[in-house]
Formats: sequence, structure tokens, C-alpha cells
Amino acid sequence: MGYNPPLIFGPIAPENNPPITPQYYQPSVFEITAMTYGALTTITTAVNHNYVIGQQVRVVIPQPNGPTQLNESQSFVVSIPAANQVVTTLNSIGANTFVASSSSDQFVPQIMPIGDINSGQINTGRSGNPTYIPGSFIDISPV
Repeated sequence: MGYNPPLIFGPIAPENNPPITPQYYQPSVFEITAMTYGALTTITTAVNHNYVIGQQVRVVIPQPNGPTQLNESQSFVVSIPAANQVVTTLNSIGANTFVASSSSDQFVPQIMPIGDINSGQINTGRSGNPTYIPGSFIDISPV
């Protein structure tokens, strides 16, 4: 048998590797409780959301909840008529009827942000006009 040196791990400061906790990131994923169809789709969430106008979002609608043709659709938030509603650019004309999930459902319809924590200028372009990424998630952690 060969020599196996002992594994020695130095201390890791907690601020260098904080746990990922979803409540510290905005915007978050929210359960969809209702949808109003049209060229623009109004989505009602179970609780107040933290989306902003211009935010890119995706809807995930499982099979028993209705308009599966809208599943994985991407759109932008264009209006926030109430604290638990967003109006999106999702065209839902002709989609199947939305059915709210029950407490026994394993999967629930959700709306979620698209993107990552990238933000800032990504290029200057030939004409000198910069392009910016607005970023999707904002770390609001107290750490």
C-alpha cells in the first residue's frame, strides 16, 4: 500500500461560500393562479411578485393545467396592473382554457425570470453605440 497523506482543509470564511437561498434573489419564481388571454396575456400570481417592466419571463404550464401550447413560452413584462399581476407580450389567442392547480397537484403552473446575474455593457458596436444586458437576478442577501 502506498502512502496516503492526510487531507487537510483550511478554514473557509462563511462570506466566501454563502448558501444559495432563494428568498435572497429577486425576481423569483411564482405560482400562476389565473390567466387572461389575448394579444397580451395577463398573468395572476398566488402572491405578490417582484417583477419589473421590461423583465423577460417564461411560463411553465404542466399538462393538467390547460394551455400546454403556452408551456415554455417566453415574453416580456409590459405592465403591472396589480401587485400580483403582470401583463406580458405572450399572445395567447386561441389557447386552451387555463385550469388553476389544486393543492394535490404535483406540478403547478409557474412564471419565472429568464437570465442570470450578468449586467452591464457587452460591446461598443461599430458605431460606438453600446449594448447593455439588464440582468435578471438581483442579490438582495444581507451577507
